[in-house]
Amino acid sequence: MAEGNQTNSFEFLLRGLSKQPEQQHVLFLLFLWMYVVIVAGNLLIVLAVGIATRLRTPMYFFLASLSCADIFLTSATVTKALVNIHTQNRSIFYAGCLAQLYFFLTFGSMDIFLLATMAYDRYVAICHPLHYTLVLSHRRCIFLVTTCWILSNLAAMTHTFLILLSFSSKKIISDFFCNLGPLLRVSCLNTHINELVVLYLGGAVILIPFMLILSHNHIVLAILRVSSAQGKYKAFSTCGSHLAVISLFFGTGIMAYLCPSTSPSNSVEKDTATTVMYTVVMPLLNPFIYSLQNKDKGALGRLLRGRASSWVVAGEGVPCMVLLIVS
Repeated sequence: MAEGNQTNSFEFLLRGLSKQPEQQHVLFLLFLWMYVVIVAGNLLIVLAVGIATRLRTPMYFFLASLSCADIFLTSATVTKALVNIHTQNRSIFYAGCLAQLYFFLTFGSMDIFLLATMAYDRYVAICHPLHYTLVLSHRRCIFLVTTCWILSNLAAMTHTFLILLSFSSKKIISDFFCNLGPLLRVSCLNTHINELVVLYLGGAVILIPFMLILSHNHIVLAILRVSSAQGKYKAFSTCGSHLAVISLFFGTGIMAYLCPSTSPSNSVEKDTATTVMYTVVMPLLNPFIYSLQNKDKGALGRLLRGRASSWVVAGEGVPCMVLLIVS
């Protein structure tokens, strides 16, 4: 019991985003701005899907789920980095480190499974349009999202329980949050089993959805069979944004976990760059990519403008967000 209490009181030191003191203020403002934009942009998508009746389709249901996962993914990693920069204290307790690792893995895996589900949605919409509402009923959409959540939690719990290793206090984690790879590097025990689990389980979580997405080559064939140029453009615009997100997200994930660097110095820089990509950049880009590159790109603007008059009539003393939700 004493050893367990001592382990829980251990502290790790996070390397952070940069070791240069003169860059800390700029990095704090930059990441704070990106975090605010991520939360605001993804929350607007969730509100728009929940309020606008024309957006209550399977595609936007999955998009709203992806927006929620992106908010939690960024909050689990970036907020601690911002606090560390602001307080100039890079320490994190052992229990807090494990909690951060669990939530990062959960919502990171959730993003992967949701992207595969969204690819299936586009496959059905383009290749089987007459059966779309039957195949992707509301009950089945809920089932698919619930399955994504269960699989994400199982993968995260497996890695988190296996990371309960012996560590020396004040070990420096070479990232701006408790990531799986840097944690394994500072362990005092043999991590061969953990590395195998990362390779096989992590590879399965990343590669199986990725291969399922690539197997939907019928989408491209169906688009090429469309006779009119306008029809082809409409079909490509429907799935083009999703392909862009898939390429960026899975590309950085495969580089980070399945293609480790052989040089320690290069590994640290590469890990930081790739983790920033899929914990900050991708959640930042998703609202713009998905909301501004499809036929419903003006739905949110019309939704907000349509309620502007009701906000003015109601008076300035009533919060606009409350009126938006109530109406």
